[in-house]
Amino acid sequence: MEQRMNLAAVQPAAYEALRGLEKYLHTTQLSEIEKGLIKVRASQINHCAYCINLHTVDAVRDGENAQRLFLLDAWKETNLFSEEEKIMLQLTEEITLIHQHGVAADTYNKALTILGETKLAQVLMAVIAINAWNRLAITAEMGFSVKL
Repeated sequence: MEQRMNLAAVQPAAYEALRGLEKYLHTTQLSEIEKGLIKVRASQINHCAYCINLHTVDAVRDGENAQRLFLLDAWKETNLFSEEEKIMLQLTEEITLIHQHGVAADTYNKALTILGETKLAQVLMAVIAINAWNRLAITAEMGFSVKL
């Protein structure tokens, strides 16, 4: 698969605007582990091989446990995630799949109770950012290949 477009070269202002959102996320209360879980889970849902690879490597580097990453797709069936992480993952799924049912009032209200308004807003922006990156990587066919 050959990359279709390099957005940074074709539209540098647009690319930098998206990078600006990433820079903002580094100023939030979200830990690197929390951001990693959001990035990997949304990328799994979106089937973005480039981003799954990038963000799982980053997550391990940032101290994430490999077993949690292996089970991330089935997070609801494990006890490996905290209540706060679980509501972040639920939000990630509902926002990423927003066309299906939107974000449920129960999910939103639970997130507001557990996270508070500020951190909830930060999670929303993190989910929005990775979904934008996924769509860019998939559309530009950035792909990921490895030789075994």
